[in-house]
Amino acid sequence: QVQLVESGGGLVQPGGSLRLSCAASGSIFRIKPMGWYRQAPGKQRELVASITSSNEPSYADSVKGRFTISRDNAKNTVYLQMNSLKPEDTAVYYCHDLRYAGGRYYATSPYWGQGTQVTISS
Repeated sequence: QVQLVESGGGLVQPGGSLRLSCAASGSIFRIKPMGWYRQAPGKQRELVASITSSNEPSYADSVKGRFTISRDNAKNTVYLQMNSLKPEDTAVYYCHDLRYAGGRYYATSPYWGQGTQVTISS
């Protein structure tokens, strides 16, 4: 099981930027697709960005063109660069390793890290 630690969240004004990091343990990190999820108060957790082991990204429509996911396999780390932030981006952000089935990604386990809080407010 991959252990995950998210960091980089904070309070920024609308239009600002943040870069989230997710440090993962385990030598199998480099062969796993990885994703960033977010959960806003009162809402379900949603996958906003994913990246394959060969660095192919995909994004939810709500963040496309504003967020960029990347990974550094040498550092066992996945990143989420978030630009042009909006108040509706406010959420706790989590990373997770993924599996692909039936045309979509799923988190590989029900266990989550502590996440990192992102708050967009003026």
